[in-house]
Amino acid sequence: QAADSKREQFRQYLEKSGVLDMLTKVLVALYEEPEKPDSALDFLKHHLGASAPENLEIEALRLEVAEMKEKYEAVLEENKKLKTKVKVY
Repeated sequence: QAADSKREQFRQYLEKSGVLDMLTKVLVALYEEPEKPDSALDFLKHHLGASAPENLEIEALRLEVAEMKEKYEAVLEENKKLKTKVKVY
């Protein structure tokens, strides 16, 4: 009976935290998918946002965007200086 009590507490914990609802939604989405994916696990990972390569790719893209913003600001500053020089001539 102690095991049943622990199991029920854990179920309530999962329910309160929204885990059961999220899992149910993803499993329903997989069930309703007209063409089943080759890997159900990959489908679940993708829909739960847990695929590590994507997260690493997103971080790499964020870094690239930050670098591009710095380069853009430098080009704007250089453009401003060149426009000033052109006006002098």
